[in-house]
Amino acid sequence: MAKYVTLIRFTEQGAKSIGDTCKRAADFKSKAQQSGVTIRDMFWTVGAVDGMLIYEASDDETATTAMLALSSQGNVRTETCRAFDPSEMEQILKSRPK
Repeated sequence: MAKYVTLIRFTEQGAKSIGDTCKRAADFKSKAQQSGVTIRDMFWTVGAVDGMLIYEASDDETATTAMLALSSQGNVRTETCRAFDPSEMEQILKSRPK
């Protein structure tokens, strides 16, 4: 499974309804699971971003679909990065041109 990190920023709408953020997160996690995305960690943060998701999906299309579903609700904006663990990075390095 491919791994991803998504940074989350509240929109004005999301900030105004901040009291529902935990409920929205739980709903999203459930819907994501149904679509083949496994949320490994979910954090609220302080600083430049308001939250972070760490998750796995079978491919980029599945991950993108889940993030589009999340952001289309209007409460957050997302920025997603594909993540590689050490063994995946070793494989990448082995296949690079020399």
